[in-house]
Amino acid sequence: MEYQVPALSVVFMGIAALAGVAIPILLFLYFRKRYRADALPFFIGCAVFLVFALILESLAHNLILASPAGAKIQADPWLFGAYGGLMAGLFEEVGRFLAFKSVLKKKLGRDVNALMYGAGHGGFEVLAVLGLTMISNLTVASMINLGMTEQLTANVADPAALAQMQAQFAALASTAPAMFLAGVVERFAAVALHLSFSVLVWFAVKQKGKTYLFPLAILLHALVDMAVVVLGRSVSNVWLIEGAVYVMAAACALVALAVWKRCASPEGPQPEPAPPEGA
Repeated sequence: MEYQVPALSVVFMGIAALAGVAIPILLFLYFRKRYRADALPFFIGCAVFLVFALILESLAHNLILASPAGAKIQADPWLFGAYGGLMAGLFEEVGRFLAFKSVLKKKLGRDVNALMYGAGHGGFEVLAVLGLTMISNLTVASMINLGMTEQLTANVADPAALAQMQAQFAALASTAPAMFLAGVVERFAAVALHLSFSVLVWFAVKQKGKTYLFPLAILLHALVDMAVVVLGRSVSNVWLIEGAVYVMAAACALVALAVWKRCASPEGPQPEPAPPEGA
């Protein structure tokens, strides 16, 4: 079967791919230049997301969802949402907590580093979830439009894998062009959430008597992810889901802002004076 991906879809995939690469870079430059945050927290944030979310959490999903209980979990949207939310909350917030307790312990003196860490954690997610996915989609879409689908499927012997590839071709050809920008819209809210959760866990580690902020971060993370899963299975309008995500991100940001105002150093995330010329 011949497919053709609309030119506007290809353009929007390119924009989304560019955004997926540019957003983490811009986040790093913003906190580095504007507030002179340390660079290390950003890269530790990237590493924590890679290890705890993409590797460890994925391994746990493979084990649990392949078990007899996995079928029951996936059959119930609420149960699956609760499971997915709790797993994301536990793995990512524990990763944050351990990073702040260990490799970033010496960076706790500057609270802006909490935001720099969140930029790395959230920024790497943008790169992995949006950037790499859209680069892959853009590559496949370009080959489809060049009539090169046979080259993509030539070495695929497994019927199930071949059917999956054909489904991908059909999806790329039939998806409304604007939907390829939905991921860009969502990632801004996701970054705001990661900044908020990073602030909560940061002060849970740094401030005596604020340990409760750590389980609060896990709970909020779990609730947000659960809501996204449940809405994704019950609401067909993507933009309504994105609106709900923005409302939840704003609520979490307000919680983090309240904690910041109460716990942060008096100077807040202010830029340090630039060194004198010639120094």
